[in-house]
Amino acid sequence: MSFTDQIAKLEKAKADIAVAEAKLASDRVTALAKLPSDYGFTDLNAFLKAVKDAYGKGGKSSKGKPGRKAKGAAKAAKAPKAPKAAKGKRAKITDEIKAQVKALAESGKTGQEIAKALGISAPSVQNIKKAFGMVKARGTAEVAPAAAAPAVEVV
Repeated sequence: MSFTDQIAKLEKAKADIAVAEAKLASDRVTALAKLPSDYGFTDLNAFLKAVKDAYGKGGKSSKGKPGRKAKGAAKAAKAPKAPKAAKGKRAKITDEIKAQVKALAESGKTGQEIAKALGISAPSVQNIKKAFGMVKARGTAEVAPAAAAPAVEVV
């Protein structure tokens, strides 16, 4: 598929989305217009008054906060909290693991791949590689030593 074909396909998809959005908007207007009659009201104002009464006296207070709930309104039950996930077992970094990290790093594996393969964290892999001198410590770039200032003779 060529580049221009892909652009044409994208434009067609955008047009289809625009048509779907327009249909959704008109369907929403139709559904909202039918709401009062669906709930047995003949008058829109009576329906709106009933909605406001159900929400609370007057909807919102003058401070923009929700109004009081209607008397007898049942409180929503809180969902039970999910159980906390068990913490993983702490990995013991042995000399054998350090040797494996060094071998895998020298073979070209990334730190994340090594961590997954050995079951240790990526920061642990980084610390082991740093101990072997395989990575530079953060913020310490190699800087050329400053040229020695010429000695000044005092006469």
